[in-house]
Amino acid sequence: MARTTPSARILIVDDTPENLAVLGDVLQPDYTVQATTSGERALAIAAAQPAPDLVLLDIMMPGMDGYTVLTRLRDNPLTRDIPVIFLTALDDTRDEEHGLALGAADYIAKPIRPALVLARVRTQLDVKRARDTLRDHNSFLEAEVARRMADNEHIQAVSIRALAHLAETRDPETGNHILRTQAYVAHLANALRTHPRFAQTLTPRYVALLTRSAPLHDIGKVGIPDHILLKPGKLDADEWAIMQTHAALGAAAIERAEADVREALPFLSLAKEIARHHHERWDGTGYPDGLAGDAIPASARLMALADVFDALIHARVYKPTLPVETARDIITAGRASHFDPAVVDCFLADFPTFVDIARRYRDAD
Repeated sequence: MARTTPSARILIVDDTPENLAVLGDVLQPDYTVQATTSGERALAIAAAQPAPDLVLLDIMMPGMDGYTVLTRLRDNPLTRDIPVIFLTALDDTRDEEHGLALGAADYIAKPIRPALVLARVRTQLDVKRARDTLRDHNSFLEAEVARRMADNEHIQAVSIRALAHLAETRDPETGNHILRTQAYVAHLANALRTHPRFAQTLTPRYVALLTRSAPLHDIGKVGIPDHILLKPGKLDADEWAIMQTHAALGAAAIERAEADVREALPFLSLAKEIARHHHERWDGTGYPDGLAGDAIPASARLMALADVFDALIHARVYKPTLPVETARDIITAGRASHFDPAVVDCFLADFPTFVDIARRYRDAD
C-alpha cells in the first residue's frame, strides 16, 4: 500500500521518552518525525525551516506545559497556522474544552492506540493541505487581481496622456504644460488634505484620481478653430466667446466617453468636472456656468490656479513669458476673486516648490 503524505513532517512533544518512542514507531513508516521532551525546544523547532506540518503535543509536562506551548505557537506569526493535536491522559472535558479554546485542532487520549493516532493525524494533514492549497490559490488570485488593476491603471494613464498630447498638437507652444499642471495640482492636493474645507474631499484615492485626470483639462481645445486658437494677439469678443466653449466641449467629449462604458469610472468623472470648470472664478465671474465659491468643484479650483500660473510663466502666441515673481503677484492679487483663498495661501506658502516643478519640466529650447 502506498504511503500517505510521505513528505509530511510531524513534531512530537512529550516529556516521557517512552511515549516518544511509541509514537515514533507508529508514525515513521509514513512521515518524517522530529521529537523533543522540552516545550522550549519544541517552540524553536516549530519556528525553524522546514516547519512541521503537524505537532503532537503532550499537555502535562514539567516547566512549560502544553497549554503554554500552544499559546506561544499561536502568538508567533511563523507558527500560528501549524495544527496541534493534544496528547493527554486527562479525562476531564473541561481540559479538552480549554485546549480547543486555545486553538488545538484535536485531542488524542493516552494510552496511545496506533490506528486512532494514524487516522487523526491523516485527517489533520488533509485539512492542512486543503487550507494551504486554498491559501496559495487565494494568494495567486490576489496577485493576479493586483497585476490586472496595475495594467488597467497603466492603460488609463497612457490613454489620458495620449489624449492630452492630441490636444497639445493643436496648440504646440504648450510643451510640457500638461506635466507641469499635473504636478502643481498633485502638490496642492496633498498639501491641502488636512485643511478643514478640503479634508473630506481630498482623500488619498481622490488625490490619485485627480492627478491622473488633470492632463485632460484642456482636451476641449481640439474643437477650437486654428485661426482663434493660434491667433498671435488679443482675441476680439466673438473670438473670445468661441474660445470659451473649449471648457464645455471638453466636458461633453468626456461625457460621451462615459456613455460608452458600462460602469462609471471615477477618473472620467473628475476629468469631466476639471475640463468644464477650471475657468470658473471664486467670485462667480468665470465660465461656462458662473459658479462661485465652494460650488466650484475642488478639482477645478486647484486646476484653476495651476493652469493660470503655468500660462503666466511660459510664452504663448498672444503673450511673452513673465518672471515667476510677477506671476506670483498676479496670483496673489486674484485671491478671493479669481482663486479660492485657501488654494492661493497654499501656493504662496510653498512657492519655491512650484518654481522647482516649472524648472524640472521646462520646455525644450
